[in-house]
Amino acid sequence: MNMAAQLSALLIPAVIFYIVGYGLIGGNPVYNQFLEGAGEGLSSLAKVLPTLLGLLVAVGVLRSSGLLDFIAELLSGLEGWTGIGKELYPVILAKLFSNSAATGLVLDIFKKYGADSLSGRTAAVMMCSTESAFYTMSVYFLAVKVTKTRYTLPGALVATFAGLAASVFLATAM
Repeated sequence: MNMAAQLSALLIPAVIFYIVGYGLIGGNPVYNQFLEGAGEGLSSLAKVLPTLLGLLVAVGVLRSSGLLDFIAELLSGLEGWTGIGKELYPVILAKLFSNSAATGLVLDIFKKYGADSLSGRTAAVMMCSTESAFYTMSVYFLAVKVTKTRYTLPGALVATFAGLAASVFLATAM
């Protein structure tokens, strides 16, 4: 086993023991605080679960209905101008709503074109450089009860398109 693997195998337990030990030395009821935090986490999960489920179902319906492929065909004329192949448009659209659905589409690209193909590299970089804007906004704003989003959606979409442009540039440069 190499040094990095050994270090990573030891690092997480060391951090956990450090946190617990620091809490115990400080006289904190560590176990009770853990239970309280876990309870708060479960209540947060209960609040965001309907939104998460709705988004996953919506993306599943779009994917199985063929609408994502239809939109990809419509946008395929932009391939020469943007450098984005038509096989990547469903990933882009799905990623706006759900990383899980987009990951499934990326795996389909890997199977069909290969992970080392231009489409595979672009999809891989795209998954790392953009965020699922609508999912993130709905889940986090719902959790903290934000009602006025102001410039969040335009900013998120600009950041997404910047990430897409960077993905295409970096993948073609590799």
